[in-house]
Amino acid sequence: MTVVPGQAADQLEHDFPVQRTCPFAPPAEYEKLRDEAPVVRGKLPGGEVWLVTRWAEARQVLGGATISTAPTTPGSPVPLMSAEPPTPEILDEQARQSHGLFIDMDPPQHTRYRRLLIPEFSYRRIKEMRPGVQATVDRLIDDMLAQGTEADLVEAFGLPLPSLVICQLLGVPYSEREFFQSRTRRMVTSPDEADRIAAIGELREFLSGLVAEAEQAPGDDLLGRLVPARAVPHEDMVGMMFLLLVAGHETTANMIPLSVLTLLRHPDQLRRLLDDPGLWQGAVEELLRFHSIVDWAGFDRTATQDIEIGGRRFGAGDGFLVLGASANRDERVFPDPDRFDIQREARPHVAFGYGVHQCLGQNLARAEMEIALRTLFERIPTLRVDTPDEELSFKYEATIFGMNALPVSW
Repeated sequence: MTVVPGQAADQLEHDFPVQRTCPFAPPAEYEKLRDEAPVVRGKLPGGEVWLVTRWAEARQVLGGATISTAPTTPGSPVPLMSAEPPTPEILDEQARQSHGLFIDMDPPQHTRYRRLLIPEFSYRRIKEMRPGVQATVDRLIDDMLAQGTEADLVEAFGLPLPSLVICQLLGVPYSEREFFQSRTRRMVTSPDEADRIAAIGELREFLSGLVAEAEQAPGDDLLGRLVPARAVPHEDMVGMMFLLLVAGHETTANMIPLSVLTLLRHPDQLRRLLDDPGLWQGAVEELLRFHSIVDWAGFDRTATQDIEIGGRRFGAGDGFLVLGASANRDERVFPDPDRFDIQREARPHVAFGYGVHQCLGQNLARAEMEIALRTLFERIPTLRVDTPDEELSFKYEATIFGMNALPVSW
């Protein structure tokens, strides 16, 4: 870690990561860090890192041309997440599974993979998918209503919806969607690490089979359009599809139940949405900003050249973690940032990142959230959560925040 004399040596070092303690706010320490400086020193289990706390500097780091996202770049904070260095076996497995994971690549390699997928996540393509998403949402609500007058919204709605949408995207046959859903659920929710790893292996094998089928007989779906071009090798295509699954499932699955709880705890704003459905798009943006459930996950970066950030100079090899949940509460950009306001201009948020690595699937995530939340409250206007917040189960220790369960009734 480079410290330029007279510039950064006076900064205190903060243990990181820190946990949330409130479902409606990032860690309380973030406000103090923003007040201290736009970039502060942090201490990971395996070494030091720079923590980026404010919105402007977050965008600078996330979008910087001389900033690397590859975990193999010298100085990357990724190996420092653990106090123990990875074993050769772990390194070999990570290398094996890195094929096609373009989120961890820099241009021009990253650009090559991303360009293949951009048309599949364009506004036009997502608009074409909306009827299918709507049908899936309606079917899940039908199933909930058929079961009685109460449900766990995480299990019955939040988890299956993005999994089924990804099935639609990839062309997973209906006969195999239960297998796909069950493995996805285990990958996200199983408390047993060995079981999660096994589920990941089974999913990758399943995806490999889908890619192989598309190589032989392409259908009218994402794989059917990409695979025949032979733009990337088989294993790379499997890795790309697995990345879409991981990035597109856990985030949306966590955001939907958390958003339902937030709206129920703000009944005046929910009433405005029900009276004026045109407000839903803005409400989704505010929910994304307000919760910022990904926070720093995937926002690890490394300087490849000397750079100035927030008035301080940093050297090549300095590692950064951008605190998205802090940047999205920056008072300099979002007035009264701790207030939930569906009519706020929240779109400058960095919940999806910024720059060339900005989330590729953000249009799909927005569509899923909007359709799911609007339909749920329109079809079940008496939906309620009777359990006090302090008795609900939240993922305070997880890297990506969310809920373990959300008991609802109507």
